Amino acid sequence: MSTPKIIIAGWYTVEPSKRDEVVKAHEDLMKRARQTPGCLDLAITADPINPARINNFESWQSEEALQAFRKVANPPKQITPILEINMSKHHINKTEPPF
Repeated sequence: MSTPKIIIAGWYTVEPSKRDEVVKAHEDLMKRARQTPGCLDLAITADPINPARINNFESWQSEEALQAFRKVANPPKQITPILEINMSKHHINKTEPPF
């Protein structure tokens, strides 16, 4: 059996006036993650509909790759409190084209 890929996906909300600052603060983390072996994608983006919402999507080759990055991630300091969060970690055993 192959090692499952990891998907972390969801969203969280912050004060709307701070949202863009929070997203901008994560740019360096996203750049470093995407250069990390085992990172297939990582995006932390402003939601185009809800002015308080930040979308988070991560795709990792394995749990080991994710944990290795987390040890050196050095995330930015929290700018404002998270008001609400809906985030899940998925272990993916099978991947195929969507169409």
